[in-house]
Amino acid sequence: MTDVTLTVNGKERSASVPPETTLLEMLRSKLNLTGAKLGCDVGDCGACTVLVAGKSVNACLMLAVQANGRDVLTIEGLATAEAFHPLQKTFEELASLQCGFCGPGIILSAKTLLDENPDPTVQEIKDALAGNLCRCTGYTKILEGVVDAARIMNGKQDAA
Repeated sequence: MTDVTLTVNGKERSASVPPETTLLEMLRSKLNLTGAKLGCDVGDCGACTVLVAGKSVNACLMLAVQANGRDVLTIEGLATAEAFHPLQKTFEELASLQCGFCGPGIILSAKTLLDENPDPTVQEIKDALAGNLCRCTGYTKILEGVVDAARIMNGKQDAA
């Protein structure tokens, strides 16, 4: 067993796990954070996306020990008790997602993009979300949600 300590959603969390444990498995089974989903288990679908040190990663491909000592943000830590993040709010308002399985990964990938590029083009959004697959939508509402969130975050549009 290996002791792994992470700062998850702003709080230090520790667990003792076998060395082959993925970050996704640790988050879901040891820390009870189930927003990141196990989809393909090979890094193709993006359902397991979380942010490690501010960058999108496929948690199914990263070992928990590789994240030791680092900051991890999951979908559970994106909103505050007072309000949704603008991405969550616009996705809800536009019905950007249907079943929601892919949603946490898409939203966190979009957050990474907007943190790095607050005013992306639609093509830049498509490129940033290329690693996140959705079987329910045609992606149009997802793109609109990211565009609207960027406008709100830049003060170019009022939050509803």
